[in-house]
Amino acid sequence: MSDQKGEIIDVGTLNAQLPRGARILGLDLGTKTIGLAVSDARLTLASPRKVIKRTKFMADLAIIKTLIEAENIGAVVLGLPLNMDGSEGPRAQATRAFARNMMQHVPLPVVLWDERLSTVAAERSLLEQDVSRAKRAERIDSAAASFILQGVLDRLYSAATTDDS
Repeated sequence: MSDQKGEIIDVGTLNAQLPRGARILGLDLGTKTIGLAVSDARLTLASPRKVIKRTKFMADLAIIKTLIEAENIGAVVLGLPLNMDGSEGPRAQATRAFARNMMQHVPLPVVLWDERLSTVAAERSLLEQDVSRAKRAERIDSAAASFILQGVLDRLYSAATTDDS
């Protein structure tokens, strides 16, 4: 990759910065795993990918970079775990630190997206699909990443249809 660095951007500017045909990668950063989801090329649907079992930052980043290249990723959405009152605690600070470190190595725009209740929604969705407890534990982080990414995709769609009116 080039010496160019990524930057944190507002979701409102994402469409303008996304190369045509590029997909978006969603990340749900946990302490033990990183949930992954990827959009389709039309930016309408988020699909879960395999979870990364966290080890060292550079090893985790190597897996993310491989996915970025393989899936034609043009931007990253990182779930920001805000407290219920909207304030930022230690987990949000850790997520911002991860984003800063990642942007040193991945020259893509990054959107930080409020992920409050994403895991709850993902769990509910998996329960509705009658996924067993063991399978839910394996899939919950990627389901949460899909939920986070789908929120961004829905926002982009809503903005596009509002602009067309």
